Amino acid sequence: MIFRECAGGIIFHEDKVFLLQNEKGEWVFPKGVIRQGKSSTAVALERAKKEAGIDASILSAVGETSYEFYSITRNAPVCNRIVWFLMTAETADFTIEKEDGKVLDGGFFNIIEAFDKVTYSQDKSLLNIAYRKLKEL
Repeated sequence: MIFRECAGGIIFHEDKVFLLQNEKGEWVFPKGVIRQGKSSTAVALERAKKEAGIDASILSAVGETSYEFYSITRNAPVCNRIVWFLMTAETADFTIEKEDGKVLDGGFFNIIEAFDKVTYSQDKSLLNIAYRKLKEL
């Protein structure tokens, strides 16, 4: 099995959270693989900028998730382990990176809409934790 370390962000602007719709139609948070000795915080900030055009700030770590899939191109199972950060954006401005075909849509959604849209249960749990932490700060 191939293990990949990843990082991502749950980005809030006021009471709205940012979600991306990937090429499979799943609603997820921006994330990416940690490469070339970069830190998890650097990767999380870079993915927010690259995938959504958002200049975000990190408030705190919020949790970790992992998932497995079979990579046809690598002909091997892959396990992605993701560290997540609670992030904020100064504005609700965003620009979806659609050129590579990996992102179909995205936007800021109020918390109720976001819970309805988020595809995976572990992401729903992360959103719940991040939202509670945001309210405490």
